[in-house]
Amino acid sequence: MSNPEHHSSTAAAAAPAQEPELIPLNSPSEGIPEVIATAPALQRAVRALQQGSGDLAVDTERASGFRYGQRAFLVQIRREGAGTWLIDPETLDDLSPLVDFANEHPWILHAATQDLPCLNELGMNPVSLFDTELAGRLAGFPRVSLGTMVGELLGLKLAKEHSAVDWSTRPLPESWLNYAALDVEVLDALRGKITEVLEEQGKLEFARQEFDYELHMPAAAPVSEPWRKLSGISKIKSRRNLAVARELWTSRESLAQSRDIAPGRLLPDKAIMAAIDFRASSVPALLQIPGFHGRSAKRDAPRWLDAVQRGRSTRELPELRVDKPGLPHHRSWVEKNPQAAARLALAKDVVSAVSEEWNIPGENLLTPKFLRELCWNPPTVLSEGSVDEALGTMGARPWQRELLSHRLAAAFKQK
Repeated sequence: MSNPEHHSSTAAAAAPAQEPELIPLNSPSEGIPEVIATAPALQRAVRALQQGSGDLAVDTERASGFRYGQRAFLVQIRREGAGTWLIDPETLDDLSPLVDFANEHPWILHAATQDLPCLNELGMNPVSLFDTELAGRLAGFPRVSLGTMVGELLGLKLAKEHSAVDWSTRPLPESWLNYAALDVEVLDALRGKITEVLEEQGKLEFARQEFDYELHMPAAAPVSEPWRKLSGISKIKSRRNLAVARELWTSRESLAQSRDIAPGRLLPDKAIMAAIDFRASSVPALLQIPGFHGRSAKRDAPRWLDAVQRGRSTRELPELRVDKPGLPHHRSWVEKNPQAAARLALAKDVVSAVSEEWNIPGENLLTPKFLRELCWNPPTVLSEGSVDEALGTMGARPWQRELLSHRLAAAFKQK
C-alpha cells in the first residue's frame, strides 16, 4: 500500500481553491428524448440500447413528499451509441424486455442507495455498479452532489432546479424531461474522471469493494413500531397520549396508501401532536386545531376524530419508552460500561488519524455501528488477527480492515 500522504495531496488538488468558470449544460446532446410509455416503444428502446456499447448510466425520479412510498415514476437509461431513453414505469404493464436487458450489464449511478431500492421494486438489478457519489467521498471531495462534482471534474454547470418536483405529474413538462436526460448524460464522463482520481490516489480497489458491498447490502429490517418516528413524539409523557398518536398515525398511513399520497399531505405530524394537546371531542372542535384547516383535513375530519377516540378508549396502551435493539447509546457508556467508553475514545482517535492520513471521511473509513460494536464487545484475546476477524464478521471490507485492524488492536492493548 502506497504512502497515504500522496492520497491527501491528490484529493486536495481535486478541490481547487478558486472556482473555475463553468460551461452551462442546458440541453441533451441528442435533444430531449420521448417518454417511453407503450410496449412497442419499449421494445424499440431496448433494441437501440442493445446496439450500444459500454455500461448503462441509470437514474430515477421519484415523487417523494407527493405520493405514497418511494417508487420510480421515471427511469433514465443512457448507453454509448444508443443515446438516452426515458421510461415511464407507471404506464407500462410489462417491463420485462428492459429488465432482462438491464440486468445483464454494469450500471453507473450517482448516490446508488437512493435509486437501487425503487429499481429493485421494478425487478432491475445490475451485475455490478459504479457509484460516482460514493467514489467522490472516497476521493476526499468535500461536496459530492452531482452538480458539484460535474462542475469540478467536467467543468460543466448542471442545473438542478427540478430535483424536488412531483414526478408523478402527467404529462411531464418538457423542462423536467430536459433535466432528467441531462442527469444520465454526464455519468459516464464523470465516472471516467473520478476513476482517474481514485487511481492516482491508490483508492480504486477501495471503491470497487465499496460498490460491491453497496450492491449486495441487505435491506433494512422493518421497524416494529414505525409510528414512534412521528416528529415530536419524544415530548409525549403519557401512555394514553401515545395511544392517540399511534391511532392517528395508523389511520393516516392506511388512508395515504389507499389514495397513493404522501402521509404528510393528508395530515402533518405537527397536527397529530396538536390533536393530542387540544383534546377535541367533536369535528368542529377538531377543525379549530392548527394543521386541520386544509381541504383534506376537513374532508377526513370524522376519520381523524374516530382515531382520537380509539386512542382514548383502548386498553392496549403502548409503553412510554421501548428499548431499541442493539447497543445502548454511546453517550451512556461512561456509566454503563466505562471500559467500552474508554475503548471507543481510543478507537475514534485511531479512525480520525487514519481518516486524515488518507483523506477519507471517518464514516466511510468504517461504519460507526461496526466501531461501536467492536468497542462494546471486543474479542476475548486482543490481537490484530482477532480484531480483523471481528470486523470482517460485522461486514467491514478488506481494505478497511487492512487500514484499521492493527491500529485498533494496538490502541486497545494500551488501555
